[in-house]
Amino acid sequence: MIIGTRGSALALAQTRIVSAMLEERCPGASIEVREVKTMGDRVTDRPLASLGGYGAFTKELDQRIVAGEIDAAVNSLKDMPVDLTPGTELAAVLPRGPVEDVLLSSMPLDELPAGAVVGSSSVRRRSVLLWKRPDLDVRDLRGNVPTRIRKWKSGEYDAIVLARAGLVRLGIDEQYHVLDPEVFTPAVGQGAIAIVCAADSEHLPCLRLLDDRKTRTEVEAERFILRALGGGCSVPIGVWATLQGSWLRVRGSVISGRSSDNVFVERAVPLESMEEGLTAIAEAMRPAVGGCGLAR
Repeated sequence: MIIGTRGSALALAQTRIVSAMLEERCPGASIEVREVKTMGDRVTDRPLASLGGYGAFTKELDQRIVAGEIDAAVNSLKDMPVDLTPGTELAAVLPRGPVEDVLLSSMPLDELPAGAVVGSSSVRRRSVLLWKRPDLDVRDLRGNVPTRIRKWKSGEYDAIVLARAGLVRLGIDEQYHVLDPEVFTPAVGQGAIAIVCAADSEHLPCLRLLDDRKTRTEVEAERFILRALGGGCSVPIGVWATLQGSWLRVRGSVISGRSSDNVFVERAVPLESMEEGLTAIAEAMRPAVGGCGLAR
């Protein structure tokens, strides 16, 4: 099985996790890892939103799956578009890691001095930062996780915001402050590792063994809402679903910067009527999303 991945430290770490699980659950599996450079890796001097947002880190991997050059790809689910490339399938979603955002800084967010420079590549994170602390200088920050940390430690930024899951998977031991996910609503699929393969792949039965039902239910609910909104990386949307027995706790947010325009929605959605409940959440979020210029 040839597994494609980006060459970043985090992507390779996540691919090692997948490879180890495959070797454990599919005895005799022979795995080759092949690195693929994506547009998001090649172009680092422009905001992600200008590259089309979702798909900037996955499109080339999908193309190689369809062309038969690789058998599967390992992605951070939050980087994937809600509509899969024709001919591909979401084969497995691994048990979810931490969903929170974290602030790498010597002090918590509310103690940063006015004018402190805070970096993030996420429109969602930057919008929440400016809503909570409009006195901060929030700037775009691109590059892989070690690169962003180096820029912070060199003094180019006073603080940076990253996903907690990435730090955990890389074993990075830096001082950070966990940002409340009730405020910094996680991105759709945040903390989850996804495996994509060809829809007719001979490896699908093996890959399915890695699928975690709880995580898949949660992220599919989040992706349903984003799809219903026509969402993309250029809109500050957060959706966080947690499976609790026979229902989902779902929190959605759209942060545009002004408190009067922000929308927070939190509801319990029974699994037996999940589509109806998720559609209602999307409709409650739509007015704020429309204000951000999102297609309806």
